[in-house]
Amino acid sequence: MDESVQYFKKELSHVRAGKAQTSLLDGVKVEYYGSQTPLNQLANVSAPEARLLTVQPYDKSSLEAIEKAIMSAGLGLNPSNDGNIIRIPLPILSEERRQELVKHVKDIAEQTRISIRNIRREANDEIKKKVQDDSLPEDSKFEAEEEIQNITDRHTKKIDELLENKEKEILTV
Repeated sequence: MDESVQYFKKELSHVRAGKAQTSLLDGVKVEYYGSQTPLNQLANVSAPEARLLTVQPYDKSSLEAIEKAIMSAGLGLNPSNDGNIIRIPLPILSEERRQELVKHVKDIAEQTRISIRNIRREANDEIKKKVQDDSLPEDSKFEAEEEIQNITDRHTKKIDELLENKEKEILTV
């Protein structure tokens, strides 16, 4: 369940809110000397302004490959290359786009909740099997199921809190 929450946090970091965040480019892979290399291993990514990301490659020869990878990453970004550094201006989000992002984040949250519920179901099945196989008392089954439900509720609450914070961040103009 902790892994599910960590996954959700990671996914939220890839969703663009109002201001520039370097984590927006974390998933970008660059074709570099025949292999797919993460962008953060080839360049320094920074956010000097609220609506601007800069990418400064360690190797100037990789500049065009990095620019091409950013354009083809499906993030809707248009990088500009001046020969030394890549500047990525982030457009202002329209209200419609903000609503789409909120819907996307809610979908990710629901998928994470489903994952947590599946883990709960597997744990409960394991308990039922233990009670049958080891002829344990029924009371221990109910106590264990109650404990699993409490853990599930805590993790679901974390997901809800993260979702609420990200929603506020996206909708803030």
